[in-house]
Amino acid sequence: MPSICLLFHVNKPLWLKHYTFFDIDHDHVYEDAERNLNNLHRSSETCYLPANRIMLDLIKRYKGDFRVAFSITGVLLDQFEKHRVDVLESFKRLAGTGCVEFVSETYYHSLAYLYSVREFKEQVILHKKKIKTLFGQTPKTLRHTELIYNSALAKCAEKMGYHVILAEGADKILGWRSPNYVYRPSGCKNLKLLLRNYRLSDDIAFHFSDPKWTEHPFLANKYANRIHSMNDTGDVINLFMNYETFGEHHPHETGIFDFLHLLPREILTYADFRFQTPSEIARDCNPVDELDVEDYISWADAERDLDARLGNALQKDAIDALYGMESKVRRRKDATFLRTWRMLQASDHFFYMRTRGLADGDIHKHSNPYGSPYDAYINYMNIIDDFSGYLGKKEERNS
Repeated sequence: MPSICLLFHVNKPLWLKHYTFFDIDHDHVYEDAERNLNNLHRSSETCYLPANRIMLDLIKRYKGDFRVAFSITGVLLDQFEKHRVDVLESFKRLAGTGCVEFVSETYYHSLAYLYSVREFKEQVILHKKKIKTLFGQTPKTLRHTELIYNSALAKCAEKMGYHVILAEGADKILGWRSPNYVYRPSGCKNLKLLLRNYRLSDDIAFHFSDPKWTEHPFLANKYANRIHSMNDTGDVINLFMNYETFGEHHPHETGIFDFLHLLPREILTYADFRFQTPSEIARDCNPVDELDVEDYISWADAERDLDARLGNALQKDAIDALYGMESKVRRRKDATFLRTWRMLQASDHFFYMRTRGLADGDIHKHSNPYGSPYDAYINYMNIIDDFSGYLGKKEERNS
């Protein structure tokens, strides 16, 4: 019986204010509070609230046969708690159905694992505690930032007690294999690996409202027929995408919410198919093979590598400067400095500095606050200079 695993990543990065050379040593507040609040309100009204209403309706309508998973960053959960309690309550109602799994990730949507395993573990533990506090669940599944993955990360996740880890079903790691099976990460004894079916996922996430796409208009029954055609070619079809796909990347008038509302009915017309969450799939399915992934993969662009965030000299210089101050930040033993440093770790800051073209189209352009990668780099490095200097002055005063 093939399972459909729907997982939505929910993240709203905190944008940095326009910060010039002349602000250094004078202004130590880096977040653009007004724009961040406006962005949060917009996404809440166009995506989170209407999409959550549909999710709740589907769970009730299909009496538990519709199941879904969410990966929500800690930064966004903090924003909900402070500014949009109504959205947080809508997620809590979903949690109360027993049909929703909340998945672990780095609290600040960071690339910490690549530079500091200690920081990575601390952020994941913080996020796990947040999920337990808000939704009453202890996550069993780990989704690393941007689905960045290799076998060493899988071993780390297993030691941290996770049952499942998620990754991109990239052709370069699968070879002749299919993403529609459960795998065992190389070097792990119990951890199970679920791979995103990027073709089926991206048809919704990137192509749904593109009038030039050969499948346009993309209807729920047409999509379900494609899924049904895979009846004998796997155990699970993993559909992972950004939640903002619904209402923000593809506005309401494109029919995206109608598609979402009708999709479970169309899929469940075949009794052989069912919806399951990642931990349920891992519980019910045995690995068909061991998968060894040495080089990092991610879900970014056609290349499925790290270049979207670490592919050029600007990005590498910025992130080296950031993680180079870790020991200095930790010596301060100050929660405010630690939070600021962690807020600056968000992978989105480095994405804005990318110089490689958007292979997956223009879907992200609306969420980039900078005119060019160089503007993003200069703005970020001005902030890094100020933060490092301010941190040093505080150390001198306390020594």
